Amino acid sequence: MLTVRTLSFNGGRALERSLSSVVKLPCFQDFDVQNEPILGYRKGSTERNTLIQELKNVASNTEEVPIVIGGEIIKEGPPVYQAMPHDHSKKIAKFYYASEKTIEKAIKVSVEAQKRWDRTTLEERLSIWDKAADLMAGQYRQKLNAATMLGQSKTVIQAEIDSSAELIDFFRFNAYFLKENAKYQPISENASVTRNSLRFRGIDGFIAAISPFNFTAIGGNLAYTPALMGNSVLWKPSDTALLSNWIIFNIMREAGLPDGVVNFLPAHGPTFGKTITSSPYLAGLNFTGSVATFNWLWNAVGKNLDKYRNYPRLIGECGGKNYHFVHPSADIQSVVMATIRSAFEYCGQKCSACSRIYVPRSLYEPIKSGLLEECDKLEIGDVTNFKMFSGAVIDKVAYNRITTYIKNAKQNPKCKIIGGGSFDESIGYFVQPTIIETTDPLDKCMVDEIFGPVLTMYVYEDQDLDKTMELIGSSTKYALTGAIFAKDPGFLERALEELKVTAGNFYINDKSTGSVVGQQPFGGGRMSGTNDKAGGPNYVMRWTSPQSIKETFVPLRNIDYPYMRD
Repeated sequence: MLTVRTLSFNGGRALERSLSSVVKLPCFQDFDVQNEPILGYRKGSTERNTLIQELKNVASNTEEVPIVIGGEIIKEGPPVYQAMPHDHSKKIAKFYYASEKTIEKAIKVSVEAQKRWDRTTLEERLSIWDKAADLMAGQYRQKLNAATMLGQSKTVIQAEIDSSAELIDFFRFNAYFLKENAKYQPISENASVTRNSLRFRGIDGFIAAISPFNFTAIGGNLAYTPALMGNSVLWKPSDTALLSNWIIFNIMREAGLPDGVVNFLPAHGPTFGKTITSSPYLAGLNFTGSVATFNWLWNAVGKNLDKYRNYPRLIGECGGKNYHFVHPSADIQSVVMATIRSAFEYCGQKCSACSRIYVPRSLYEPIKSGLLEECDKLEIGDVTNFKMFSGAVIDKVAYNRITTYIKNAKQNPKCKIIGGGSFDESIGYFVQPTIIETTDPLDKCMVDEIFGPVLTMYVYEDQDLDKTMELIGSSTKYALTGAIFAKDPGFLERALEELKVTAGNFYINDKSTGSVVGQQPFGGGRMSGTNDKAGGPNYVMRWTSPQSIKETFVPLRNIDYPYMRD
């Protein structure tokens, strides 16, 4: 638990009492903030019974989701559907793609809304965020979970961690970080003569938020953290997370967010990207997705740089090829359990999921047998069955991409599938957790981001430890998460330095997944993204354009300086 303490800066809080001051500094009460507890969903529990009913409600209805611009409901073009990945014959949402003309309308509405919204006080905005977090934690918790489970094929625990705990944490902790950051005020050496202050402004124009399917919480963070800081947002949700994102949008409206501050714009990706990057009012891009898409957007911004009123803020998180590196001194059971969870929870569709593991020859047999034993226990199927470890991959495109790697591994003499390897799309897009062993540390399975339940193991000779460590950073373009497993303190200390640039989130004797807001701010370098550390205190500051203000209380009477009169 974090406790906010009042800080007193020279020229800060005490100067609020100055009656001659025009600028009113924010004054916040001390408060506590803590991570949202994860509920247990044991048989007979209230949360389990409520969730079961919400699952029935969501499954029995195809909710129509419109485009919303400034409070205006728009339905245009042929409808598009969001289906359940584990039962693709069932549709849970019907929605529409915004046309280029509609996106341009949203830009105009958004730019005007930003001017009004930026004049609201921080206290007003924080009150809305606080109410929204309470709604998410209370009456809408299981509705969010049910939409995430059915629409994104998450098990109950994966949904609870994502669409409840992490989503709520983003709203509460970003408010906390804003309060903490706002406490700082510049030095005022003589407060009776001049007062210096700093205030946070939104960026004139609009922010484009493009969110992914795999975390409902990321959608909420990408769209609403810029809004918290005084910006207006065009939110393009993922087609395959449409319903859960729509629920967040409506919670924020109920909490009191004015129309037009965040506009809900399902759209065809290229249409949305071309339209926003062509607008002179683009003030920022908040993105999570593929390297290829982010590269396209960045290039488009570069080509249009002379058009813009601001240099757009470009923030992107693009995934990784995350590793577990095992030292000969490692605890075998910890390696096995951590790797199974990291690689196969949510079908490996986490940006941080372990997809390559380096195992020393001396531990090969026990680690291999342990992985296969645990892998065989995993139940994959309909996520409404609470016994399932994982569900289906998100859609046909993902299914085809993932299974192509498995098929190629079956034909590659350097690779051997030692666990799983089967797949079936007749009812849902099911891919069994698959373990591949390769003799080539530069094989595609060890280098490419597969984003599915595929783990590739490379066995190194113990005497080649140093050479193998070098491969971690040199063999891929990513640097998101990584984990080392060892009991040897000397190795741990050395690896901490030598692997410094290979991961933005680094784990010692723990799995490469599971970052928690406020505990492990998330993001990576290289082609994994701009490493702005969502869930940490710096992230909110990326969405403000601070203004320094100097107030003078004593009239200026002379143009010369005293020494000139000597």
